[in-house]
Amino acid sequence: MSHVRKAALPLLVVAMGAALAACSRNEEAAGAAPAPVAAPEATQAGVPASEHVHPFQVGSLQAAALRDGGIAVPNDNSVFGVGLTPDEVAGVLSGAGLDTDRLHLSVQPLLVRDGQRVMLFDAGAGQFVGDSAGKLGAALQAAGIVPAQVTDVFISHAHGDHVGGLVDASGALAFPNATIHVSQPEWEDLQAQASGEGAAMASLVAAIAPQVDAFAPEAELVPGMVQALPTPGHTPGHVSFRISSGGESLLYVGDLVHHPVVSVQRPQWTIQWDREAAAGAAQRAKMLDTAADSGERLYSVHFPFPGLGRIERGSDGQLAWVAE
Repeated sequence: MSHVRKAALPLLVVAMGAALAACSRNEEAAGAAPAPVAAPEATQAGVPASEHVHPFQVGSLQAAALRDGGIAVPNDNSVFGVGLTPDEVAGVLSGAGLDTDRLHLSVQPLLVRDGQRVMLFDAGAGQFVGDSAGKLGAALQAAGIVPAQVTDVFISHAHGDHVGGLVDASGALAFPNATIHVSQPEWEDLQAQASGEGAAMASLVAAIAPQVDAFAPEAELVPGMVQALPTPGHTPGHVSFRISSGGESLLYVGDLVHHPVVSVQRPQWTIQWDREAAAGAAQRAKMLDTAADSGERLYSVHFPFPGLGRIERGSDGQLAWVAE
């Protein structure tokens, strides 16, 4: 039996300049997100469903998966199963009835609305990974949201497929009224990597720095609604987010996992994108085991669209992604 019931590059590590650190709102690092600034009012009608928008609820919160695009990675052990062989990876993929030559990843930021706030969790790839992604603007339009209505962007980590969409094609802020929440360790690490990143990255940094709120990794960012959870390994300041309302919760896992079969069935395998391979594998295994025990609903930005589901443990102990 397949261990996936429904199945379908984050490539660049983004660096933000040390010289702009003074522009961040580090004084708010330990506190909750500030009240949103004045912005055009968002209608409270339900988010319309489309090919690129999958609406759902978390308690009383309106939420939607927004299709930014997708990326295909060759099965050559350069990214997945580092140190193994293509045949070993292919064996896991074929057992789930998937293509064994390439691993297909989706990219889908999350939209959450509560009446006062219009929140994004990660911002998609923008111009950073080519034509296969960077379509968040079109998905937002289909969802009935204009960029100026976005009040908060919560960044799991600063790889290009998660922060590239913070600026538009001209290099200006894509969400001019939004506070951009990045964990303090991630921000510090990005500053340390400032040199040699090229003009495109320098432009992104210059655009977003005045909007950045650097927060403590365990901070409650929106009281009773958005809680950050430190999950370092993929990057030094990687965080997950628990979104709660009315006794329901959704765990936004960021890049703890990338593929619905390989990441779930072989969490111990090294992935090239993890800065610290051992820490990344440990965080991955911990999250998956905890999710299987709790049954908590997950949102995985790289699993097949819309990335909603749960982890279940079979009678043989094997974990499986069960998509909604």
